[in-house]
Amino acid sequence: MNASRINTLFGIEIPIIQAGMIWASGWQLASAVSNAGGLGLLGAGSMYPHELRQQIRQCKAATSKPFGVNLPLLYPDLEQHIAIIIEEGVKIVFTSAGNPKKWTAHLKNHGITVVHVVSSSLFARKAEAAGCDAVVAEGFEAGGHNGREETTTLVLVPAVAQAVRIPVIAAGGIGTGAQMLAALALGAEGVQVGSRFVASEEAAVHANFKNAVISAGEGDTRLSLKKLTPVRLLRNPFAQAVQEAEARGADAEELQALLGRGRAKLGMYEGNLEEGELEIGQVSALVSEVKPAAVIVAEMWEECRFQLQKLAKNVNFML
Repeated sequence: MNASRINTLFGIEIPIIQAGMIWASGWQLASAVSNAGGLGLLGAGSMYPHELRQQIRQCKAATSKPFGVNLPLLYPDLEQHIAIIIEEGVKIVFTSAGNPKKWTAHLKNHGITVVHVVSSSLFARKAEAAGCDAVVAEGFEAGGHNGREETTTLVLVPAVAQAVRIPVIAAGGIGTGAQMLAALALGAEGVQVGSRFVASEEAAVHANFKNAVISAGEGDTRLSLKKLTPVRLLRNPFAQAVQEAEARGADAEELQALLGRGRAKLGMYEGNLEEGELEIGQVSALVSEVKPAAVIVAEMWEECRFQLQKLAKNVNFML
């Protein structure tokens, strides 16, 4: 395969981007993915400003290759995070959960490549108009925070690819090389992978959560809390309580009270599988083993290339 625009944009060898997930994406994971030839991202959403600075410096010490920061635009301490990213010389930022128009020009003025995560063609066009260098088209299957439209990756990626001229990165339900190849066939030039990397040795989440992920089956996740910020949750007593509240028509205030504060940290970082918020994607049903991040990158890329060759043979009769 020839290098895609994504490879050139980020200066990477393999067009696999590790998602900047809260509580999971620390310097160990980001540097491991970057060292393996992909692009690692630090998840700033679960970091205080001083922690983000420390994580950036640790990542610099662990890899000489490109890495970036995922920055949720609706989170507290945003301005401090941006100042630290600039001061520390980070050259790649993925923004999400907000309007990219306010900060994209500022980041680009400091020589930073900016990518925005979108859940629709409309938002993709807005990101392009704001000056973003690429977009991540994240489908309904994705873990963590999600779009309200419930558009699947299979539909969203080609729609976004037709809507914009900048490179498109596919996300949502991608954890194997075959799925990566499918995303490339739909018009993406790279993939962003989250849930598969949660079940990596370097992910900062609790071992209890990793074990829950590799034990998950089809139908064990559900998009919830759409009256607040939609999030895909792994089935557990807390998720069941949310589902029951939504079924009886709970309003946003009641749901917010049920969610409380620190629920995601409780579940994913501290390992409380009963009361914690366990954010994960549908592709967890295909994940059965915790592996080193470098192995995950290598296996996905090898399978993608193998499946391409296999497909070429299988469809030869059509040519």
